[in-house]
Amino acid sequence: MKFSFDEEQLELKRSARKFLATHSSAERVRAAMASPLGYDEAVYQTLAAELGWVALAIPEAYGGLGLSAVDLVPVLEEMGRANYAGPFFSTVCLAANALLVCGTDAQRERYLTPIAAGELLGTVAFAEAAFGDATATVAATLTPDGDGYRLDGVKRYVLDGHLEGLLVVLARLAGTQGDDGLALVAVPPGTAGVVREVTPTVDQTRRLATVRFEGVAVSADDVLAQPGTGRVAFEALLDRAITALAAEQVGGAEACLDMAVDYAKVRKQFGRPIGTFQAIQHTCANMLLRVESAKSAAYYAAATAADGGREHTEAASIAKSYCSEAFFQCAADSIQVHGGIGFTWEHEAHLYFKRARAGEHFLGEPAYHRERVLRALSL
Repeated sequence: MKFSFDEEQLELKRSARKFLATHSSAERVRAAMASPLGYDEAVYQTLAAELGWVALAIPEAYGGLGLSAVDLVPVLEEMGRANYAGPFFSTVCLAANALLVCGTDAQRERYLTPIAAGELLGTVAFAEAAFGDATATVAATLTPDGDGYRLDGVKRYVLDGHLEGLLVVLARLAGTQGDDGLALVAVPPGTAGVVREVTPTVDQTRRLATVRFEGVAVSADDVLAQPGTGRVAFEALLDRAITALAAEQVGGAEACLDMAVDYAKVRKQFGRPIGTFQAIQHTCANMLLRVESAKSAAYYAAATAADGGREHTEAASIAKSYCSEAFFQCAADSIQVHGGIGFTWEHEAHLYFKRARAGEHFLGEPAYHRERVLRALSL
């Protein structure tokens, strides 16, 4: 498959880089990290309401632009490159995708329309254990209550779960085990019985939260995937989300490469730039190989998502596995090229290192996704 961006996608990539260079500079990222919410609300409103990035992959019927997963790649890549701190990924790549995967027309109209307009944030609460298959450790329960359900349980590592917004929750019908009874339900903002608590993390550019559900009322109209269909719906959502994350990690890896090369050109040792030393050249060459290979994996996964191909699961997990490791290795190598300064708080190299390390485990560590590929291929 030959993949290349068309002129409109390239222009979107150029405009995204220009916007983020100003509004997601290292100084702005650090300011967002230190803020109570963890992001700049004005910047998010600009990219949502004015630039229309949030609406890119949302169907026109719900106020979006109706574009494909491929059209989202240039923006995600540039966000990764700029270490963007904000609820874009949680809202667009998690919550919105959950609605697209298994929501009814009424549910999409209710939630996707304000998401596309930048008026509603959202995320998906799925994990209860740190590692492995999220569907295998679900203990949050849905107990029948009148025409709806009562939701009880604890979800951990919820991306942007501290923010008031839509929560899509993976839970199981009380009394069921395994895949039986798994469901996805929507919990609107302001619902009683939801307790949010910020979780300390290595990567401060992304906030995670522990969310507790204490007798939360869920109406029948807010059940996205009925009990028993939650596993299939979540796997489809996961395919879309890890494809998006891989694209973001490509941008981060490329930023690490560019920083290392630029520094190697100006840092002198023994009277000449360190970039003239073979050891540095080999390191940068290996970084370039990882970046280009990661692009191929991420772009192919996005193309299969846009085409709706049956191989999307394999392509998505391959991309997540490879791009996670490529980003982390590029971030580590960039610090090595920078030497001691790369370890300091003042230098942004360590911010990429922390995001790369956290990203390896977010939505499934590489080993899990390699196993997932084997299962998809029935091996």
